[in-house]
Amino acid sequence: MISNETVSKNFIWRLLERCGAQIVTFVVSIVLARLLDPSVYGEIALVTVFISILQVFVDGGLGNALIQKKDADNVDFSSVFFFNIIFCIILYGLMYLIAPFISAFYDKELTSVIRVLSIVIIISGVKNVQQAYVSRNMMFKKFFFATLGGTIGASVIGVVLALKGFGVWALVYQNLFNNVVDTLLLWITVKWRPICTFSFDRLKGLFSFGWKLLLAQLFDSVYENCRSLIIGKKYSAASLAYYNKGKQFPSLILTNISSSMDSVLLPTMSTVQDDKKLVRNMLSRSIKLSAFVIFPLLFGLSGISKLMVKILLTEKWGLCVPYMNIFCIAMIFTPLSLSNLNAIKAIGNSGVYLKLEITRKIFGILTLIIFMWFGPIYIAFSYLLNQIIGYFINTLATKKVLDYGPIKQLKDIFLSLLGSVFMLVFVWSIGKISINKYFLVILQIMVGMISYVFFAYITHNESFHYILMLFKTLLKQREKDEKI
Repeated sequence: MISNETVSKNFIWRLLERCGAQIVTFVVSIVLARLLDPSVYGEIALVTVFISILQVFVDGGLGNALIQKKDADNVDFSSVFFFNIIFCIILYGLMYLIAPFISAFYDKELTSVIRVLSIVIIISGVKNVQQAYVSRNMMFKKFFFATLGGTIGASVIGVVLALKGFGVWALVYQNLFNNVVDTLLLWITVKWRPICTFSFDRLKGLFSFGWKLLLAQLFDSVYENCRSLIIGKKYSAASLAYYNKGKQFPSLILTNISSSMDSVLLPTMSTVQDDKKLVRNMLSRSIKLSAFVIFPLLFGLSGISKLMVKILLTEKWGLCVPYMNIFCIAMIFTPLSLSNLNAIKAIGNSGVYLKLEITRKIFGILTLIIFMWFGPIYIAFSYLLNQIIGYFINTLATKKVLDYGPIKQLKDIFLSLLGSVFMLVFVWSIGKISINKYFLVILQIMVGMISYVFFAYITHNESFHYILMLFKTLLKQREKDEKI
């Protein structure tokens, strides 16, 4: 069984890796957004719709199956590694051939962009097994250095090319370079190497679990990218850029924290999958912590969104603010849903996971079909509606398998939700003051932080005290290490 100390340390390393990479990416995206027109971002978004769907086949089921399998060894990892390389070359060939048809579909000349950017599919085939090995063996410190190195290098490439007038190609080469360097650094720092063996039986065993997760993630990817496809085709590349930019800021918060917890908790829960009470306790802790950390960040972002976009991205991106506010509300449900799904995956119920995803996607497609005719902003509203309904569908399944349903979960997150609303009122109130915009946004952030911590303290929020205890423990451990 993995100790609490190991989980905590790896969570922090994973969080640092995500935060470090995302902060660099965020800063560079601000620079690039000021240099490039929204339509350029829209063109890249049109291309990544198809690449993202195909990449699910690489990043999906088999990687999760390697993490979940109790006795996975080098034969399992090597078999998946060689399979991935061959399969990814086939996928790239498919993208190369259909590139002209995608260009014709959008009525834009994107063939060369698609063919070059699609190379990331092959690179991901190699990186996927490395990531599974790192996750399974709790080596998230390796992730930190690899991801940060790739992100910094790619960011320099992107900015230099944008300044030289490369337009859309600045974003293409930035993405490609990031994946190449990330994979190379992982290859250097992680000492795992494939052995010259391939077992169809092992692959079949992994696929028997992984195909359900793969299919669920494929449904999810197609569903998520359908919105981008519809906006890009029915409306405009610029509208898609505003939609994606509005989604990017709350996603930055969500990805850093939620994916860090996701990466650590799935392998941790998998080691105790036979003890449902322990899995339930881990799930409860995950949901409480997710709500305590993510809710105020998303509510706070919504409170300062208009002023922040004006400062960071300039007026030309002002149309992304309504999207940002919608996604801030929608994404408070995402980490809660992910925690529930992780628990279901960890105890080996991949069939239940697949059924949940199918149910959610059917409902989501129906709402999308209804809302898509009224404009891009209504497509964002359909996303919000689906996130709410999807969360409650997931909790009903968790109630059945772990006796931890929506009522208990809402009780666990209530104080964090109330504290976030309390904070938002203060942030909005401060926003009415007529002072320099730079001082104003700093004041809003400071008041928001103080008011939320104050509310957590006076209401004795369990997660607040747990985080304080965790930091104290880590500081004491650091002091001991320094003395040694």
